Order: sequence, then structure tokens, then C-alpha cells
Amino acid sequence: MKTRNILVVAIITLLLSGCVVYSFYPLYTEDDLFENDLLLGEWYEDENPDIVLNGENDVWKFTHPFLGDKNDGVRDKKRYVLVLSSNEDGVVKESKFEVHVIKLADEYFLDFYTEDYADEDNLTLADLHLVPVHTFAKLSVSEDKLEIRWFDPDWLEDLIKENKIRIHHEDNGDFILLTAKPKELQKFVSKYVDSEEAFEDGLDVELFRKK
Repeated sequence: MKTRNILVVAIITLLLSGCVVYSFYPLYTEDDLFENDLLLGEWYEDENPDIVLNGENDVWKFTHPFLGDKNDGVRDKKRYVLVLSSNEDGVVKESKFEVHVIKLADEYFLDFYTEDYADEDNLTLADLHLVPVHTFAKLSVSEDKLEIRWFDPDWLEDLIKENKIRIHHEDNGDFILLTAKPKELQKFVSKYVDSEEAFEDGLDVELFRKK
């Protein structure tokens, strides 16, 4: 599935069965992070940046968060804050994510996570049933273009059912949640980094840098 609204919801909550592989733990450790500006700036899902928020062209804005006091002006270049702006029936909505870049098997990978899935001051019963999770995706960078590809959850499910892979996980019949720690996740990702089948039917997005 490549629907943009589904992308937002999929990363926020476990309750959506479908488009990406969910993980309880991050793909990275602090030692894996490195300073970079690979994602920095505004990106569009269309090569023509003049077509903005028309329902088919969301805006992805990556910035480095501040280290300590904002007034100091020092940025943490090992981390990103992603603000994804989407047009839903004429209303612009924003979703915020923490994004980290690591390198495995000579390829870049992104780890997505959000804590801002509910209003802490106005929690509802539904909010209390949501658990934030990590998702991770392969990143290809070429000039002013990014391609982000998530693993196909159906492919993972088949591997597990056929006993072709051993990785810590939980399966409630609706979706699989990986419970492996970062190093185990990294071994899994590195093993299948070149498998086209692993990504073929997974969620993917192409982004073009704002000129």
C-alpha cells in the first residue's frame, strides 16, 4: 500500500494491520549513530514543488533537533525531527516523528518513531490503548532524490510461518510485532538487505528535494 494517510497511521499505532513491519525496539544503538545531513530540508512526493498539499503531494520536512537549550543554537546532527504535512479533505494535518539514520551492509536505513500520538493533557480511553512502535526502512540517496522502502510484512510473516527465520517476535493473528533487540534486528536487516522480494510489496515513497 502506498497511500500517504496510511503511512502516517501505520507508524503511529499498532492497531493498523498492514503496510509495514513493526518493532518494539529501535534498529539502532547510540553507537550506531553518526552526524549527517542526508535528509535535511523539505522534500516533496512530486518532482514539481509548485504543486503543494493538493492531496497528492505531501511535504516532508526534516530538521536536526536542538541539543539542550534552544537559545544555544546547537543542533544534534545525529538525529532528525520529521514533520509530515498532509492534506486531508482540504485540511492540512501534521504528524511528527523522530528519525535516525544508520548504515548496515553498506546501505542506509531509517528508523521512524513517534511519541506524539496522543494529547497527554486530554487522554481518551482510545489513546490509552495505543502503543508507539518503531518501523525501519531502506534508504537510497541520489542527488536530490530519496527512495524509502519498508519491509513487506506479508513476506516476513511467510518466512516465520515456514520456519525460514528465527527472530524474537509476537504474533496475535492480526499482525506481527518484532521484539528483538537492536543487534538482532540489525542481523536480520543485513541478511535481507539485497532481497528484492523483501521490499517488493512493502510501502515505499520517492521524495524530491525542494529547489
